[in-house]
Amino acid sequence: MKLRFRHIKQLALFLSAFFILNNQAYAQSDVMELMPGAEKLLYIKETGEHRLIGNIHIKYQANTIYCDSVSYFDKSTQIKAYGHVHLSKRDTLNLYCDSLHYNGEIRKAKLWGNVRIRDRDYKITTDSLDFDSKNEVAIYRHGGRVESSLKKELIISERGYFYPKSKNLAMAGNIVYTSDQARMNTDTMQYNYAKKKVSFFGPTHILQKDKTEIDCKRGWYNTATEESFIHQQASIKKEKQFIKADTLYTNPLKGTSKALGNIYFYDDQKGVFFTGNKMVSSEKEHKSYLTGKALLSYRLTNDTLHIHADTLHIFTDSLKELALVKGYKNTRFFSLNTQGKCDSLVYHKKNGKLEMHTQPIIWSKNAELKGTFIHVFLKDSIIEHAEILEKATAITEVDSLKYYNQIGGKTMFAYFNSNNELNKVDVTGNAQTIYYPEETNIKDSIVEIQRKGMSRLYSSSIKVIVENGEFSKVTYADQADGVFYPLDKVNVDEQFITGYSWNPSLRPTSKKNLIPTSKPLDKPIQKVVKPKKKNSKRK
Repeated sequence: MKLRFRHIKQLALFLSAFFILNNQAYAQSDVMELMPGAEKLLYIKETGEHRLIGNIHIKYQANTIYCDSVSYFDKSTQIKAYGHVHLSKRDTLNLYCDSLHYNGEIRKAKLWGNVRIRDRDYKITTDSLDFDSKNEVAIYRHGGRVESSLKKELIISERGYFYPKSKNLAMAGNIVYTSDQARMNTDTMQYNYAKKKVSFFGPTHILQKDKTEIDCKRGWYNTATEESFIHQQASIKKEKQFIKADTLYTNPLKGTSKALGNIYFYDDQKGVFFTGNKMVSSEKEHKSYLTGKALLSYRLTNDTLHIHADTLHIFTDSLKELALVKGYKNTRFFSLNTQGKCDSLVYHKKNGKLEMHTQPIIWSKNAELKGTFIHVFLKDSIIEHAEILEKATAITEVDSLKYYNQIGGKTMFAYFNSNNELNKVDVTGNAQTIYYPEETNIKDSIVEIQRKGMSRLYSSSIKVIVENGEFSKVTYADQADGVFYPLDKVNVDEQFITGYSWNPSLRPTSKKNLIPTSKPLDKPIQKVVKPKKKNSKRK
């Protein structure tokens, strides 16, 4: 039977006084206040339970509770609410459920059945929840959904902690985050939704809208800007590009990225690969900086060019194609057909030009070329020609550790055939040649090659045709100083051209030994013999 309004009002006043008397031991904030609206009161003497039914409205410990019925026990601070339960705090945090058990002594509540939490930003749905009213922390342990009220964003996890004051979510167990921009799978994470920053603490995979894939075990990710900082098995894959490192940082809005420790990058479509220990990149400036055992590999048509230096600067064009590479300090490069070393290097991909500075050396087949500066012109994997400026030398080994064909001068143009073998050399300015001509004898189908002596020729300019490392033809432009020595009468003082040196130990023999394990030699060991003036023994 429904109570008349007058009786209900009297009942409300009675319950208010009752709750106040039963809470005299508590601070004024702990006083329970029953607001008008209850329709029926029951008292169960055996259990000391006071039960109110119908349109319940209670204020207790800064909480406002609405429900269909509520129970309160003698000498207790516990409330049990049932049916369409609504707990409101600060009018900005609202909890809904089928039933609630609130302990006023510890200021904690348990919620069951169709549990929902809402603040101004997010809604949480679960089947049961623990709520710490004092610290404003909500905890679910049996699966929950967190949905944004402002945009399409959903987080599903097995366990979750909700901190509405600090705008934080902490989650664990099979977490799936989805939005218009990305999908994320992880097992442990914290989400500051005011800053849109997700921090993860376990194996994590992120798939962005543009199909970029991010993997790591630790790090953070901004769901609004896609800025990320990841480490521990960190990697990023986008279309044909892949990079991994100990630590990776990307800022898409600024177009910058950084990588630290054990970097490995490849762009399979463009044929560019590099490794190192530190990388800084700017998309807007079209450049990257690589150091710490830096190694760049660029795929050519029939070969791959590998470049190492203490520091590499890599530049791309507007289409993100490789355009320019600069190497500084202890630069070395290797391909199957050509190798080289110098202190600094510039590679222009458009015209295939390699500029080498400070003690440069080029090796091709059995030839070694040196000078103060060297410019090498590559077409695909083939050297078309090399310009060697100042103190230029070209040496081919014809008899290991014994005889070397040599060309020297002020300026040299060296030309190569399709097999990257030296086949022509033009020298101007104090030109010199020393070579050991062959004689071929055929007797009874046996081919015998003998070297009868050493030829030496000085002139202002010389042209040399080279076949299989041998000087097949030598011509000079003006009067020359020439001499031939039989092998048993070779003048030791004239056995080498000015600036002669032979440096097989400095030659890179593979991609693996491009990066030296010890400090490289600053200068090659040279054997220099100044030629004597014109000799009367003319050929």
